[in-house]
Amino acid sequence: MKKKFTITNVLGYLVLPFSGLALAVALISSSHREAPLIADMPTSDNTDLYAFRSPDKPDKITIIANYIPFELPQGGPNYYNFEPNTRYEIHIDNNINTTGDDIIYRFTFQQVNEDPTTFFNIRLGKQNLKTTYKLERSINGGASFQMVIANGIVPPNNIGPRSIELPVGLNAPSYNSLMQNAITTASSGETVFCGPVDDPFFVDLGGAFDLADLPRQNSASRDGLARYNVHTIALQIDISTLQKAGKPVSQAVNILDPDYVIGVWASASRQKTKTLNSANGGSPFDPTGGGTFSQSGEWVQISRIGMPLTNEVITPIGMKDQWNFLTPYQDLANIGTFGNNFYNPELALYMDETQFASAVPAFNALRVQSNSLGMFDFRNGKMGLFGLKGTPAVAGTALDDALFGNLLLPGPGKPRSVDLYPLFNTGVPNLRPYQLAVGKNNNPLAPGKPFVNNFLPNGGDMLRLNMAVPPTQRNDPKFSSLGLVQAVVLGLTDPMYNTNMNLQFIPNMDGFPNGRRLEDDVTRIELQAVGGIVLFALGLFYDDYNPNTSPTPITNRLINTLQYSTGVEKNDTTFKAVFPYEQTPWRGTIVKNQ
Repeated sequence: MKKKFTITNVLGYLVLPFSGLALAVALISSSHREAPLIADMPTSDNTDLYAFRSPDKPDKITIIANYIPFELPQGGPNYYNFEPNTRYEIHIDNNINTTGDDIIYRFTFQQVNEDPTTFFNIRLGKQNLKTTYKLERSINGGASFQMVIANGIVPPNNIGPRSIELPVGLNAPSYNSLMQNAITTASSGETVFCGPVDDPFFVDLGGAFDLADLPRQNSASRDGLARYNVHTIALQIDISTLQKAGKPVSQAVNILDPDYVIGVWASASRQKTKTLNSANGGSPFDPTGGGTFSQSGEWVQISRIGMPLTNEVITPIGMKDQWNFLTPYQDLANIGTFGNNFYNPELALYMDETQFASAVPAFNALRVQSNSLGMFDFRNGKMGLFGLKGTPAVAGTALDDALFGNLLLPGPGKPRSVDLYPLFNTGVPNLRPYQLAVGKNNNPLAPGKPFVNNFLPNGGDMLRLNMAVPPTQRNDPKFSSLGLVQAVVLGLTDPMYNTNMNLQFIPNMDGFPNGRRLEDDVTRIELQAVGGIVLFALGLFYDDYNPNTSPTPITNRLINTLQYSTGVEKNDTTFKAVFPYEQTPWRGTIVKNQ
């Protein structure tokens, strides 16, 4: 008689019944191990998400979803792999008039031991835990799915030269050849790669979580992700496939065409219950009759990511797990729970000298505007632009209730509803006041120079990308890891752009937070955003600008904000020039600090 153990904390067995907020083991998203319950299941943990117009193939968009944080290259014998009992999904919203996702890519993985007689992962041409995948695509919001890859290849972990290149192992020409052979084309046209790569994210994690010692004040900063790997799911997709009407980018009206805006998010889901099977009432781990398990019940989302660092830095610890069970389309319905994290972000308290700025000397260069243009205070709990609500001054702007209701001016005491909230939750429209301060003459609500339009307000936290914006070539001398912040700087200071209010392509308009490129220094950009750089771009200048005495808004506080650095400004290795752009995974035989 075969006995089944439904895992419910019996005799110390792993707890795995997934049921709403009572999940015994919950997984999280948006960066590395940032929510309380993630540590037990790293194979379902979203680490980062990227979406950018491909620099070498500008008619295509590359979307990269990474999973499994802190993979030590030498982490054998049980190296990390994609989890066979997890649904890994990439979601695309491309139509403001539809509810929920419009396109979904669903990956499921399978594993086999080709030689169970050895403890090695690779020996004599055979792999253990050899991983393959199937890819299904839905173009009707998940109502139905079509198989587009039936047997995709996942390269093994980059264990070492004997395992990869020698005849005692796989006898491959190189590890890169395994990566190249794993790139495949789906029957629906997408180029796909799944497998281990260098972790492209870079940040001084040690300093960041030592009470925001970023950059470190008494020691050298260091990249906490240096020489770690992740597992990536990378897609390269025709813009016409992602555009809501199937139009190629050549048909865009201009480089900010709102019909080419997409929202992207990624997730991982598991079924509610895991049951271990045993023989004759014995241990479920008995290889003679047990050792197998089954999953049952509905699929439950246990991890998600859209904008980087939302759950890690913006969401307080008591809300992190709840945030991960929601979809972006539920964010607006839960704005009462999560909205204040954007309206009054905790980090802004450490940039306010009347609050706790003195406790975080690393943020000395960052100071939120408290008296912009002599009247607007954006410190936590202050009024921001709310005093203008309902007045003729905001008529016809994005802040007009007649256009978007209470979306951007929801109430008093929510000062960052006009900058941080839309950056993370709606995107930014090409409407007043969301235009550069060029030609505004100290009136932030006046027309200015267009520079961004990735407005898609029918969801919450997603990466939003306007696919019509051309890519900035990586060898362009004006390319910058500061993304859209650098486009703002060029738009306001470079005579090529600041002498007119016309729509022009400014280098890095394709950078974060308009999508996210691998090179973008998102930690620095988001901290600068909390410090008011977006407000400055719109003409809400820093407090030390006085139009009666200052010839230009290029003041010390602006310069301090732009020169602020976290201490780690780039990845620890290069990126590839072609798909999947992420670098070869670190080898298990390297010396970590060499």
